[in-house]
Formats: sequence, C-alpha cells, structure tokens
Amino acid sequence: MSYEQYFQAEREAQLDELKQWLSIPSISALSVHKEDVQSAAIWLTDTLKRAGLENIEIHPTAGHPVVYADYLHAPGKPTILVYGHYDVQPVDPLNLWTTPPFEPEIRDGKLYARGATDDKGQVFMHIKAIEAILKQEGTLPVNIKLCIEGEEEIGSIHLPPFLEANQDKLAADAVLVSDTALLERGRPAICTGLRGLCSMEVTVHTASTDLHSGSYGGGVPNALHALVSLLSSLHDDQGRVAVEGFYQGVPELSALLREEFAKQGVNEEKIRQSLGLEQLYGEEGYSFVERVGARPTLELNGVYGGFQGEGSKTVIPKEAHAKITCRLVGDQDPQHILDAVEAHLKANIQKGATVNVKQMEKARAFNIDPSDPILQTAADAFGKVYGTRALFTKDGGSIPIMESFSRILKAPVVLMGFGLDDENLHAPDEHFNLENFDKGLLTIVEFLKTV
Repeated sequence: MSYEQYFQAEREAQLDELKQWLSIPSISALSVHKEDVQSAAIWLTDTLKRAGLENIEIHPTAGHPVVYADYLHAPGKPTILVYGHYDVQPVDPLNLWTTPPFEPEIRDGKLYARGATDDKGQVFMHIKAIEAILKQEGTLPVNIKLCIEGEEEIGSIHLPPFLEANQDKLAADAVLVSDTALLERGRPAICTGLRGLCSMEVTVHTASTDLHSGSYGGGVPNALHALVSLLSSLHDDQGRVAVEGFYQGVPELSALLREEFAKQGVNEEKIRQSLGLEQLYGEEGYSFVERVGARPTLELNGVYGGFQGEGSKTVIPKEAHAKITCRLVGDQDPQHILDAVEAHLKANIQKGATVNVKQMEKARAFNIDPSDPILQTAADAFGKVYGTRALFTKDGGSIPIMESFSRILKAPVVLMGFGLDDENLHAPDEHFNLENFDKGLLTIVEFLKTV
C-alpha cells in the first residue's frame, strides 16, 4: 500500500500511542517531576523497540538521561542523526488550560497537551516514519541514529559533554531536527539560522537602607533613578545598542539574504494590529523580519525595586534590579558581549551608586548555508508533500544545542519543523495541528528516501 494509505490506516492507533507519552508530566525544570522525566525516557525506549530500532540505550547524565537508538544496515548510504527532546515546560498558570495539560484531547483537528508540539509530537513523527518504512520495505534507505534528551527546556546543560564523549557513536552525515515551525499554515520553512543568547542580572546599590523620601529626598542618590538612567544608556535614538564592541562579529545582511526575507511576505501592519501596538519599533534600516531573524538585540526582561505593594510608601530604595538578555547573531562571542555590557554599565553608573553584574547564560548563534545539498533535498521533500517548496528562514529564537551539534559532530543540521507559531508552546493550551502531523509523517518519509 502507499504511505498515505498506511498512515491513514494507522492514524488512530498512533495518536492513541502519542497520547500515552503526552500523559507523562516530564517537566525537567521541577525536581518533583524527576521520576516522571525518567518514566518518559523509559516509555520512549519501549516505543523505539516496537518500531524496530536497535541498540537502544538510556544514558544517565548528572541530570536527566539521554536516549540513544540506531538502525545501521545501509552500507555506503548516508547516516542521519535524529535529535529531539522528551522533556516539557511547566504548565503554570493551570487555570488557563481548557483541559488538563497532561490529559491529551483532540479538538477541532488539534491535539491539546503540554509537549504536543514542543517536542514530543514532532519527535514521535520521526519514530513513526521510521517504523513505517521498516514495515513497508523491511529496511531503511539510510542509516539512522537517534539522540533524544530530557533537558532541552532547561538549556541542555549536560548534552554537550555527552556529545563530546560520544562523537564516534553519534557520528553522522547530517543532524535532523523537528523543533521549529512552518512560516504559516501550508507554507513550510527550513530554518538556517538561530540567534545565540547571553543573559545577566544587574543590581544597583546606594545607601545601606531604604530612606524616608521627605527626610532625604533630593539629598541622596536613588537606586531606581540610577538604574533607569543606566539602562537608558544602553540604546541610542536609532534603536542600536550603544555598547562599545557589541556589533563585533555581526555580518552585514547580503542582498540574497534580504531577498529571502522578502519572500516570506511578512505583513508588518498585520503584526502591529494583532499585537495592539501603536507602531513597531527596532533598529532603523531593517524590516521587522530582518530585525528578529538576523540582527542582535539587548532586551530588558525585568526591572524592579522599591515599594511594590498597593498604595503609596514614600521611600528612596537602597537597591534596584534588572534582568537583561541579548540575542546574538553571526560570530558574536557571548562572553565578549557579557563583558562589554558589564564594562558599559560600570562606566556609566551614576555618581553615588554602585552596580554589580551577575553573568549567566551563554550560547553562540547557529548558522548553515542554505545551498547545502541536504537542505535542498529537505526543501524538495516539503514541496512534494505540501505542494510548495520550503523557504529558507532565520529564527529569532535560540536552541543553543544546535550550535553544539554542528561544531562537535561537524555535520550540517536540518531544522525540518512541523509546528505553527500560534500553537501555544510554553503557554496554556499548547496544541499540535494534526494536519501537520499527517503531512509531517509523509515529508519525513520522503526526505529519508531521497537524501
């Protein structure tokens, strides 16, 4: 039978199986769910075995385990390493879910559950595509390896050492990942760039205690005033980051890349209206899609200090705080950026105040040349199933482990995602459009048969 007929016949059983996995609350960020994360890994190994994969192993780490499997019976053919994750985000606020997050339910052609699109649903499609080829043809057209981790939602902190220690085991001609999205319904995309990330917490100190604003106001420094003044110095009037050395390693946008961005047909007015904004904002000289896909940023994620309760309390706060993240592109070095921002803050702090900086996350940007033949094959596979060839895009978000795979394994990374941006990943009522579950299975089969 055709693969369309096969998947149609298996659809109900496959979705019931996926619901079992989605019912396991494998929240990696919360220690109370440590055993649930382990249970999700065990469930995965059992499913891989039933699908026909071999050499299935659970590798412990200092955190949550990594699951490995392979099927290596295609001598002379490429080896594809499938990466994904089985951990999920916390579910708060619980009251905003229409149905409980770990009681999967299908409504209006969408499967609702935490992890439905990020990333259990998309990983599950790879397993079922491999299983389908094995059942239909008795073997695979390529060699397959799988590396599925349980810590992506907390930064994949133990995966890079695992990659370093297992380079021979994980060696592949390409890494295949489904943890991204289509441009919109019916318009597939292959991400060729992800921004890097670095973050810090900033604390401004003044007096040894909060002070009465009547007794001391106008005569002593105010930590909140000092912080606001300091933060306003981080950007100029054109929306550029005003930190010396910040743009070191940032490539200029080529005419070809700008043409690819233009092909996406992003409607800025529609975005503005949907967000309820008076106008969009950003670095002058770039479109919205260029700003969020290919330009670096410095964002304030939280600013707080002083009295936060109801009513008035006339104090001059002794300290104030800010949380800052930077999205990085090209060859920007996250450590250099952290040091440069810290130096700027210390050089521009108001007299009478001091500033302390706690450096935190660091991840480099990921980029791949869209002309790579394997990306062209992936775009063709999308085209055959969706009826329109995938566009090559750059994503403003960060998946830090992608750069690690590319660098450590020295293999191209194919980001072949089947989600949609409005599927509430990381939010209440996360869901996966089953139209893309159906088409995704066929697209993965097509890719594996033609790569």
